[in-house]
Amino acid sequence: MAVHALLRRLGLEHPVFLAPMAGSGGTPELAAAVSNAGGLGAWGGAYAKPDDLAAAIRKIRQLTARPFNINLFAGGYATDHRIDPQPMLEIVAEAHTELGLPPPSLPPLAENPFAAQLEVVLEERPPVFSFTFGVPSPAQMAALKQRDIAVIGTATTAEEARILAQLGVDAIVAQGAEAGAHRGTFAGSFEDSMVPLSRLIRDIRAAVTLPVIASGGIMDARDVARSLNEGAAAVQLGTAFLVCPESGAPPVHKQALLAAKEDTTVITRAFSGRPARGLSNRFIAMVAGKEHALLPFRQQNDLTRPMRNAAGQKGVADFISLWAGQGVARSRAMPAAALVAALLEDAAVRS
Repeated sequence: MAVHALLRRLGLEHPVFLAPMAGSGGTPELAAAVSNAGGLGAWGGAYAKPDDLAAAIRKIRQLTARPFNINLFAGGYATDHRIDPQPMLEIVAEAHTELGLPPPSLPPLAENPFAAQLEVVLEERPPVFSFTFGVPSPAQMAALKQRDIAVIGTATTAEEARILAQLGVDAIVAQGAEAGAHRGTFAGSFEDSMVPLSRLIRDIRAAVTLPVIASGGIMDARDVARSLNEGAAAVQLGTAFLVCPESGAPPVHKQALLAAKEDTTVITRAFSGRPARGLSNRFIAMVAGKEHALLPFRQQNDLTRPMRNAAGQKGVADFISLWAGQGVARSRAMPAAALVAALLEDAAVRS
């Protein structure tokens, strides 16, 4: 079966993958804990400078001798825009005032750091490399293959899966509409790419012959078993691991996830300029109806970073990105290794 072939290819015991959460949530400690538990740990390095990326890879290697995944954004960066920044600066200034911060200043459009970051990946040779928001060039893919790095791409539609298969990836993450945080869409509109996970698994399996890794709203052993029964080779979870002690998410974020009694998630561009799923809060409400004023990714992300960092430190949930998938109400606080074990409780899930 594909599940066993993929696990053998990657050297894994269990079909449980950690979602590579760029930003505060993902840490080398969390990645290593999942890997040490027999799954595939991951670390999202999209916001890291090359030296910090190299240091994180080396830290993970110090913490585990098992396979792990390093993830980068392969696209999605705006190169120009014609949006008047003043309305958005005024919205963010209101939050800054409440948080005791000086008025915000407009950050420059960020240059795409992917090429420089990928050079670090090629030098450090992590066992697995994954990407989202776009695709590497054929030359970059060839360089990864030459170093025997397993490559995983992210698809939100069957068409994206076909593009990834033609590129030569080893497996595809099927990011269903239920998934928390940023949408990985790169070959169509975000609206048309909100495909429920079950349907997406079926669509991708019909379109390509590569192993499919299910991602989106997966929180417990029943979810894991369902996705595997639907033909996924493995599952990838982010929200479920955010409340683990090894996660770097601010305490106020973890508290919000654990307090959620129902799905109150929304898709918003308020924090980064790119659609992402998280718990609704006041900043999202402040931007509602004013989406025309949003700056592009990742300029909006850089503009809101001081606000988000300060709010995280001060424990103010109103002004941080409370990324979460649709299964958030089933969040359980436990160490990462215990969560991996809980996800495998059903004998049918065990590899």
